[in-house]
Amino acid sequence: MGNRPLIVVKYGGNAMQSEQLKQSVVQSIGTLLQHAYRLVLVHGGGPFIGKILEQVNINSEFIGGHRKTSPEALKYIEMALKGEVNGSLVNLLNKAGHQAVGLSGKDGRMVIARKRFHVSHENGRELRHDLGQVGDVARIDTSLPILLLENGFIPVITCIASDEAGNDYNINADMFAGSLAGALKADHYLVLTDVDGLLKDINDPSSIIRKLPLEALDPLFGSVIKGGMIPKLESCRIALMNGARSARIINGTKPESLLNAVQSKESTGTEICL
Repeated sequence: MGNRPLIVVKYGGNAMQSEQLKQSVVQSIGTLLQHAYRLVLVHGGGPFIGKILEQVNINSEFIGGHRKTSPEALKYIEMALKGEVNGSLVNLLNKAGHQAVGLSGKDGRMVIARKRFHVSHENGRELRHDLGQVGDVARIDTSLPILLLENGFIPVITCIASDEAGNDYNINADMFAGSLAGALKADHYLVLTDVDGLLKDINDPSSIIRKLPLEALDPLFGSVIKGGMIPKLESCRIALMNGARSARIINGTKPESLLNAVQSKESTGTEICL
């Protein structure tokens, strides 16, 4: 069992909002399992979080792109991630005949969080902004997901975790997934997004960058790497620096990309390499 290659998939965005696409992704996961891969699915759920906070009249304040999260908001965020999104994915996988287990970073103390501050610079001074219950990954204990994988289960993990004192935090799902892929020494870390990969020109699909060395990332931040691509590329860096063997950004709205990414690598997505 342990010799079968391990894939960690970061799942989210438009591919998560469409029921048809969710079904297609589940079918692709089934195909990967038939090809003797082991798989861990990690997810966030930004659109679902926004929806539930709107329903309970909690306004979202963003600081440097991060959602400031009160303890009250976190209660509903956890409800959306664990109750709605995680439960739905586990249900779909199990209906397809697999054995999926829904988890968060809190389960088995798998992920220990630390509080995150947003740092900005104004007039030469460094300012730290309190984001509330927003955290970073401090460390990971992989024994629970490994135990599940060894017994034929698919861990489906969302990005809530506690610190040493038991305070709960919401962690950026990309950062969470990249950290987990590194800790598990994944053979393949696949980040699903809604474009075919990293584009030099966002308006030109043919400008896709097929291969990008890790050291070439930094000069591209803010120009080629912008917006939602920033945490995705950062997560690839984290995964590779911590032990993952490969990292790739692929199009989650084309479920066949999952199988292609691990079998015919050259033509699928953007590979980040050491």
